[in-house]
Amino acid sequence: MTVPIKGVQKLSAIDYPGKTCAIVFLADCNFRCPYCHNPDLIKKPGSLPDISEEEVLDFLKTRKKWLDGLCITGGEPSLHKDLPDFIGRVKKEGFLVKLDTNGSNPGMIEQLVKDGLVDYISMDIKAPLDRYEEVTRAKVRKEDIQRSVDIIMNSGVEYEFRTTVLPRLFGRGDMEKIGQWLKGAEGFFIQGFRPGVTLDRAFRKESTFSPEELDEMAVIAGRYFKKVGVRS
Repeated sequence: MTVPIKGVQKLSAIDYPGKTCAIVFLADCNFRCPYCHNPDLIKKPGSLPDISEEEVLDFLKTRKKWLDGLCITGGEPSLHKDLPDFIGRVKKEGFLVKLDTNGSNPGMIEQLVKDGLVDYISMDIKAPLDRYEEVTRAKVRKEDIQRSVDIIMNSGVEYEFRTTVLPRLFGRGDMEKIGQWLKGAEGFFIQGFRPGVTLDRAFRKESTFSPEELDEMAVIAGRYFKKVGVRS
């Protein structure tokens, strides 16, 4: 068995902080966030071409002089039981690995940390815990989200939390609640929503926060996190 790789970006200088990386996109997600920019990975992954692990590894072997690592995103990578095996193959080639996750599968995150398979974890915080199902439009085990937060913050692995914000789903009060919930975390990034292709077509022209409003949210977050950034 292998992980379902449905897309590859051969170079990014922004997805892995301080590193150059390639990105692989894995199919499937258990959340249905309406603003998601990768709807085909969720709604119709079968319509996308299959990319073999061997193809990715062969490419990485030719880029050892230029790439520091591989970012694994989705979809939700932690859903796939063969993820540790794939990451192990990447690590054997000498690459760092960054995992993007929604935190819904703490068992997989714990396994990857325990086995030394991840060098950086980026966990999406969708909303304050009491609004998770509203924002993700999915059944959510809040205890799993909390457990993932705890594992990541105590892992010894570099990490960040990040939240995509848009006026229709997010307000300053939500930022305050997230800050209180995750107080003391190393890094937190606010990501401004960008209109375009979205899972829910009604969000394709949805309004966004202004740069000034994003900066105001960063001030709120700055009361709780050691490092705060804004990605627009």
